[in-house]
Amino acid sequence: MNQDKYIEINISKQTLFLFEGDEVIREYSISTAKNGPGELMDSECTPRGRHIIREKFGAGCEVNTVLVGREPTSEIYHPELRQQFPDRDWILTRILWLSGCEAGRNKGGNVDSYDRYIYIHGSPDDLAMGSPGSRGCVRMRNQDMIELFELVESETSVNIIEK
Repeated sequence: MNQDKYIEINISKQTLFLFEGDEVIREYSISTAKNGPGELMDSECTPRGRHIIREKFGAGCEVNTVLVGREPTSEIYHPELRQQFPDRDWILTRILWLSGCEAGRNKGGNVDSYDRYIYIHGSPDDLAMGSPGSRGCVRMRNQDMIELFELVESETSVNIIEK
């Protein structure tokens, strides 16, 4: 029996499943793109298909650490900071940067998930999970993101499906 871990993201269920072999070992409520599924550059849609975790960022960062360009800033997110910067797309705590594996679908050209900066990342805990709301990435609650980050490695498979 294959004991490798992999992730399945179900857009219609707004759920991320972590598998070990055939068994679901974790299930998380998430938020994918407000614009729905899609692969085109600048669409702010969540790409479908097979991906891998290319890189991990934020190991050891405090919960609610603001990440910009995958680097921690000196900021710790709080609601007043959102009032100061209402248009920011808050990327907090940890990042799993995805890379597409299907040429022409989510890899290469104007559909490249890696070049689109598609992440699984932490977000403000008061943002709704279980319904679309992101700008293309997969948002998670911070504590869930920390747990997932510790359970997976770079090169872990991620399959994003619609139903």
